Amino acid sequence: MFIPQMFKGSRQQGNDWWRWVSSISGSSTASGIHVTPEKALALSAVRACVTLLAESVAQLPCELYRREGDGRVRATDHPLYDIIHNQPNQKDTSFEYYEQSMGCLGLRGNNFALKEYDSDGYIKELIPINPDKVQVLKGPDALPYYHLIDLNETLPARLVHHIKGFSLDGYIGLSPIQTNADVFGLALATEQHAGNVFANGTTLSGVIERPHEVKAIDSQDKIDAILNKFKERHSGLRNAFSVAMLQEGMSYKQLSMDNEKAQLLESRGFGIAEACRLYKIPLHMVQMTEKTTSWGSGIESMSLGYVIYSLLPWLKRIEAAQTRDLLLPSERGQYYIEFNVQGLLRGDQKSRYESYAIGRNWGWLSVNDIRRLENMSPIKGGDTYLTPLNMVPSNSAQQHLNATPAQMQQIEAILCK
Repeated sequence: MFIPQMFKGSRQQGNDWWRWVSSISGSSTASGIHVTPEKALALSAVRACVTLLAESVAQLPCELYRREGDGRVRATDHPLYDIIHNQPNQKDTSFEYYEQSMGCLGLRGNNFALKEYDSDGYIKELIPINPDKVQVLKGPDALPYYHLIDLNETLPARLVHHIKGFSLDGYIGLSPIQTNADVFGLALATEQHAGNVFANGTTLSGVIERPHEVKAIDSQDKIDAILNKFKERHSGLRNAFSVAMLQEGMSYKQLSMDNEKAQLLESRGFGIAEACRLYKIPLHMVQMTEKTTSWGSGIESMSLGYVIYSLLPWLKRIEAAQTRDLLLPSERGQYYIEFNVQGLLRGDQKSRYESYAIGRNWGWLSVNDIRRLENMSPIKGGDTYLTPLNMVPSNSAQQHLNATPAQMQQIEAILCK
């Protein structure tokens, strides 16, 4: 039985054994920047990584399947199917719900949703909660409890759907922003420094020098007139490659980017690579293609690697949490939840059709099997499987070589022509 009072004594004593609370206020870093999920999201690389994962999960259909013999069918008659596949609650579409869920996992390492049941005991809504408004508590029974800060209520696990990322204690997940705050603090400090350089720094394209022995120009108006005339005659696209003549020993010196600014650009690029490394995102998927190939199978192989090594682990976390929280223990032997990633694992059209041809010619794919893989409706007579004629048992090969007398006459007639 859940008794809210069982947490009160521990809170008053100030012990930490009873709760694991994800970081809400953020983390201080060696760079002096206080990093929060919102501040980290201002980095273009972090936003690209988080939204890429969120949109990748949201675009995949989440299906509830029922095992039937050696096969499976979509359990569209189960009340949970419409919740996880179409509309988890009255406000959100399935895309919006899963996008928000994966966004919370990427930024905070946890996603929470309240489970609302109907009169028959089935879940009728999943209502998302801001992770910053939830404290995860460990009860005396070693099970997690969830304290809703705004409502000042503590709920048992059976009323909360909790998906957590990588965890050290098994109660709360950890996000890259929480475990690697210094990396994002350095990137934020670099961005601020770059902004200050352009806001307060002086950047010149060149200078006009006069010999020191020449008498200085005594009027600012004359200096401005010389500079304005030079700019008018030799700047802009129309004046490209024009020829200039300078008098009184003047010379023009073009200024190049100094090493400090060059290293600043490198530092900003390093921050992008670090964010991608922490989220396991290939650089080309955040529009960083300087050191990656953009032709051939390179991008395709890296994109497939993203699905297998970056996206699938998150999908398995979500599926496992849904199976634990949304299905009854008695249903788990018959039903299971799975995201359909078939569309992301498919190669280009030419490669797919070549693989279909191999499967069709060798007899383990039918026309309707292929059409289902391409999201096409089956056709009449499309369930026939072919058998290669050159693949027969060795003991039956001799009988296929015995020709009738009439066949032998036809063969001789052909050979004698």
